[in-house]
Amino acid sequence: MTMQNVSATLPAPTVAWPPPSGKWEREYRAFQRLLPQLLATDRGNYVVVHHEHVIDRDADETALILRVLAQIGNVDVHLGLVNDQPAPVYRSGVVRLLPPREVM
Repeated sequence: MTMQNVSATLPAPTVAWPPPSGKWEREYRAFQRLLPQLLATDRGNYVVVHHEHVIDRDADETALILRVLAQIGNVDVHLGLVNDQPAPVYRSGVVRLLPPREVM
């Protein structure tokens, strides 16, 4: 029995855009929507948004996370710092050295 190389052209996959939103995205959008009101009451504090409502707040981010985990468990929420500055960009600091490329 001989094996033949068979090729086929398949249709392009269908991609939903924008991607379907998940719970975290809904909580993040709720945080953005609530931010103007939160600036008046909670500036400088961290807040946790769950089911599109602020469920807890604290100046200590770690204490807030631990308290919320104890209350509702490990579920998608948004924890955000209430301020009017853009969110900082974090980088890992990992540097990977690549070997030089050969020129052909």
